[in-house]
Amino acid sequence: MKKYFLIVLLVLLKITSYAQKLPAKAEVLKIIDKANQFWQSNNPPQVRSFWDNAAYHTGNMEVVALTQNKVYQKYSEDWAVHNQWMGAKSKDKSTWKYKYGETDDYVLFGDWQICFQTYIDLYHLDKQEYKIARAKEVMEFEMSTPNNDYWWWADGLYMVMPVMTKLYKTTGNKQYLEKLHEYFAYANSIMYDKEAGLYYRDAKYVYPKHKSVNGKKDFWARGDGWVFAGLAKVLKDLPKDDKNRDEFVTKYKIMADAIVKCQQKEGYWTRSMLDAEHAPGPETSGTAFFTYGLFWGINNGYLKNKIYKESALNGWNYLSKTALQDSGKVGYVQPIGEKAIPGQIVDQNSTSNFGVGAFLLAGCEFYRFLKK
Repeated sequence: MKKYFLIVLLVLLKITSYAQKLPAKAEVLKIIDKANQFWQSNNPPQVRSFWDNAAYHTGNMEVVALTQNKVYQKYSEDWAVHNQWMGAKSKDKSTWKYKYGETDDYVLFGDWQICFQTYIDLYHLDKQEYKIARAKEVMEFEMSTPNNDYWWWADGLYMVMPVMTKLYKTTGNKQYLEKLHEYFAYANSIMYDKEAGLYYRDAKYVYPKHKSVNGKKDFWARGDGWVFAGLAKVLKDLPKDDKNRDEFVTKYKIMADAIVKCQQKEGYWTRSMLDAEHAPGPETSGTAFFTYGLFWGINNGYLKNKIYKESALNGWNYLSKTALQDSGKVGYVQPIGEKAIPGQIVDQNSTSNFGVGAFLLAGCEFYRFLKK
């Protein structure tokens, strides 16, 4: 009898010990608020609608969805109003371009289209047609062209894939789903490495044309973070009966396996995922997108809790205890770029709008994990 009670006691202690390792939901919410309040109090919303600002707002709107915080909602609304609910503002369709460009004629460039994600989310909180009029105009024009090479860099998959699924849910127009798959197929043809299960940033970085400093395949963490998070957002809105759904699910699951294999013991991912020595040390933006994507998969039944939970928890542990500073600043974010750069300094003072957005995504999904 004593032996039986001892076993029960050990089991209870083990359960209690495990429970103590997980923070309370309220604690996670405080961390989310700390990071978001710091950003908003130090950065006015009246900035352009280009990708870096827009990526922050995808995280802010996730917090709005979680908390219904009207202050946070107004911050995104003020940003949208400042930008006239538009991305690039050219009205002359004959001049619209989609390679790289930051001027108003690059209307079809995905870095000017990610803002539509937030406009659509705001539309669903208060359905005024003007909020999504430009999004529909731009994307419908894009889909009317014979071109399919719009997503020629990994980041573009996060910038625009969720726009397509959100607009499908909003309008019921199935062409959004057809073009989503067509454009995704092109991206896979030039950037996806089947052997590694990961994406090169763009065609310039495909192995062996490009290698890491140690001669390995060079997969940029933030680039793959964009793709992984983008796939999660697509699966969230993609109809269960979509004919191409299995392909998106498969890509997502293969990426999840590849991602967890190269996580560092401290919980972060290095900038060059398969060559930690290429640009060593912690990096927050890629880590946050991976953490978000892993928790999302666990929460929605795509990834098995017992297999992926430890990796996701380790990612959050890094984000909340190392990346987040006492002030509320989210540090260790690699600056704007397109690759892992040997010797580039990334430290606790390195922050950015898109890095905060990724941090907020991860925090919200972890909160949902705890709620379950």
